[in-house]
Amino acid sequence: MLASMRSQHILLALVLLSATLFTRFAQAGNSIDGIRLWPAPENTRIVFDLASKPDYSYFSLKNPQRLVVDFKKTANKVKLANIAKKDKRVLRIRTSGTKHKANTRLVLELNSNYKVTVFALAPAGQYGHRLVIDLYDKNKPVKVISQKFKEKRDIIIGIDAGHGGEDPGSIGAKGTYEKRVTLAIAKKLQALINKEKGMKAVMTRTGDYYVNLNRRTEIARKKRVDFLISIHADAFHTAKPKGSSVWLVSNKRVETEMSRWLVNREKNSELLGGGGGTIKTTQDNNLAFTLADLSKEHSLEVSRSVANSVLKHLRKVTKLHKRQPQHASLAVLKASDIPSILVETGFISNPIEERNLNSRNHQQKLANAIFKGVKSYFLDYPPRGTYYASIGYKKHKVASGESLSMLAQRYNVSVKKIKALNKLSSNVVRVGQTLKIPRAG
Repeated sequence: MLASMRSQHILLALVLLSATLFTRFAQAGNSIDGIRLWPAPENTRIVFDLASKPDYSYFSLKNPQRLVVDFKKTANKVKLANIAKKDKRVLRIRTSGTKHKANTRLVLELNSNYKVTVFALAPAGQYGHRLVIDLYDKNKPVKVISQKFKEKRDIIIGIDAGHGGEDPGSIGAKGTYEKRVTLAIAKKLQALINKEKGMKAVMTRTGDYYVNLNRRTEIARKKRVDFLISIHADAFHTAKPKGSSVWLVSNKRVETEMSRWLVNREKNSELLGGGGGTIKTTQDNNLAFTLADLSKEHSLEVSRSVANSVLKHLRKVTKLHKRQPQHASLAVLKASDIPSILVETGFISNPIEERNLNSRNHQQKLANAIFKGVKSYFLDYPPRGTYYASIGYKKHKVASGESLSMLAQRYNVSVKKIKALNKLSSNVVRVGQTLKIPRAG
């Protein structure tokens, strides 16, 4: 009898304990399971990982500057000490009391007054439900490089390391993050370009943080890059595919973006190349569209030529997945005024290529190939006013009736220099022959 009563008491206690836990869970309902900070030059992103969709509200306080975030029916499971230790914008994150015990209030103590963006994200890839807070620096626009270039200016190459921060990109079977591979290759390419006299590299990101796709284009445009290279690593749902490829934006995507620009052409005219001044002032819409279309066609032609040149050098260091440039609607390459390519350096989903993409030696080979491809194009077709336009050579296809002396006179160089550059033993040239012509001066 006594044993039976004890059993009933134990059972009752368990029922009461279960009911208490259930009540607490029902009150909380959600939980903060992780907090991650991604500092960047222009902003800091704070990501809260939650068990389910967040129910939240927020407000700001001044003197001192704080951002207060209330999570309804949510328990915090994260230790907050030292989370913001390495960030210059968030001094610390702490809890604060609320009227409702089931809620969690987090206070972000801030270093200054920032532009704040808050939004929730649904589960995607390796991530579950998230609440994202972006803190943007105020009054710190990208410095625009003057249009009045110095004599023999540098050719400016924009380098875009794909993904970053909260966006890891594709993930290999061994846990390789695409965002790390792309940044490693981008930095190696940056070093090669900056060592080359007459070239300068501009990076859209230099660390492990996320840059909005529109912002990447904006950075490239305001830095007045002559060419933009976006670096990625491909992936597939099976491990078989392998090899590099080079992609161009589809003509349809470019036309759509160009049309949007021309609606407000007075504002955007300086971004549309050499005809920008006319595009801004003319009352003739047809002329404006024609000039913009010429800019678009030139940009696409330069992109195609560089893509082929890069593929030519990539095939020397790695297998090619596609031997010809491919086309797709790529947001990072959408600007009609900026010639650009996207390089898929290999398949991170392929075990062999995942290992190669982690290799510093292979990363360097890929960077070398991309650099040689770009350099080769600009040696042949340097932008006017650049240092490259004053050195090297240009190509000339011999037409009927042309001779070395005629070409020397036309291009203001000596016959001797043409012969030396082309390793000619005589003055005889044939129709259709392509000659390298040294640049005068």
